[in-house]
Amino acid sequence: MDTAGGKSDDIIDVLALRERLVAPNGPYTALDLVDSTGSTNADLLAAAKDGAADRTVLIADRQTAGRGRRDREWVSPAGVGIYLSVLIRPAAVPGARLGTLGMVAGLALTHTAEKVAGVAARLKWPNDLLVGDAKCAGILSEVVPAGAAHAAVVGVGINVRPLGEDVPPGPGSLPAGSLAELGASTTDRTAIAEGWLRAFADLEIVWRLHRGDVERSGVLTGYREACGTIGQRVRAELPDGSARTGVAVDVDATGRLSIKLDDGSVETVSAGDVVHLRNAA
Repeated sequence: MDTAGGKSDDIIDVLALRERLVAPNGPYTALDLVDSTGSTNADLLAAAKDGAADRTVLIADRQTAGRGRRDREWVSPAGVGIYLSVLIRPAAVPGARLGTLGMVAGLALTHTAEKVAGVAARLKWPNDLLVGDAKCAGILSEVVPAGAAHAAVVGVGINVRPLGEDVPPGPGSLPAGSLAELGASTTDRTAIAEGWLRAFADLEIVWRLHRGDVERSGVLTGYREACGTIGQRVRAELPDGSARTGVAVDVDATGRLSIKLDDGSVETVSAGDVVHLRNAA
């Protein structure tokens, strides 16, 4: 499918995605593409309160208020990335386990980078995809607020093509990169979006069958294998302004990172920014 002045991979082909991924041909209930929105996650959080169906997908070509973890801005210009969110209503999964959907999304990102884009990628705890030392994708997993239906929204932003100049580095001075700059075999955003949605659905179905238990579903094993933070000397910068320095030794079944501190003790952190010190300036 070509457009005037552009190649087929310059656009996201929503009709093809619906044909391949929406029931009865695929696992999703609805899939929409908008030219521009503030945040696909925010849109689906609102839609969840209004009764939107399980496995609803929203993709935007551009976000004007894209959000990362801790409400940081996610730069989302038109034509260069994939910005999508999925609404999940796993009735049998306890609410305390909904947060582990971020681990499911991370594994789907590594699969997509390697199997579709042809680049070797690692996960940086808790929610970044690294190709080399560059951040090429991020995850934002949010539980629908109490009082609404039992649900969560998982969002991903994938930098497929160069973002342009003057893009600020991420936490820990991670440079922003794109799959194209780092040797991707394709920059077809339709193919990459489809690859992630298929991988996420395959993993999420097993996660759901095991009531969100990441150990029994195999998600935890896969995440540990894909996580480049484990084994690294790190500095964890915590929300209260304090920091911990040591070697990251594990990720547990709730997604928390265990760090063996310099004094020999082990501390587990559930939130914060982690700097891989071997890559730090």
